[in-house]
Amino acid sequence: MFVFAADPVSQAGVAGQLRGRPEVNVVDAADPDSAEVAVVVADEIDAETKNVTRAIQRNGCPRVVLVVTRLDDSAVLTGVESGACGFVRRSDATPERLVDVILAAAAGDGTIPPDLLGKLLIQLRQLHAAVLTPRGLTLAGLAEREIDVLRLVADGFDTGEIAEQLCYSERTVKNVIHHVTTRLQLRNRSHAVAYAMRHGLI
Repeated sequence: MFVFAADPVSQAGVAGQLRGRPEVNVVDAADPDSAEVAVVVADEIDAETKNVTRAIQRNGCPRVVLVVTRLDDSAVLTGVESGACGFVRRSDATPERLVDVILAAAAGDGTIPPDLLGKLLIQLRQLHAAVLTPRGLTLAGLAEREIDVLRLVADGFDTGEIAEQLCYSERTVKNVIHHVTTRLQLRNRSHAVAYAMRHGLI
């Protein structure tokens, strides 16, 4: 993993805390190719922090942990939108806590301070009720009927068989698949099925 901070004191401080820990291998921020996790230290999750997070991921480091001075529920949402998977307040950033969050990120897990998790879940519930449900969508971006069609595609049924099972016309089945692949920028039926499986929908 490597550490990035706008000011060299913060970068040296956090990197120094972690270098003595056998659980993590700290590499130079100028040579991040081998890193699986980046730790970004910032005062807040603003446009610059979002840009840094996205740039790190574009350059090949898939997971970013944000260590932030000012962290609230809206900041967590902004960080999630930018691709971060772990959040730590600077006041809580002991070497032990940082190692735990870095290891969780490396394993593909996310970490949010417990006091913000409840607020985030409330916001997700409100989003689901106000935006997704009226449009017939789930949190994964698929409607129930789209999930039903993709489940049958995954089971090997062709368009006619799916139409018969769901009491749709063949044209409707084709339209459902076309809408899913277009909206989610998927290549074909197989890609759509893979997407649904990765998101635990089928």
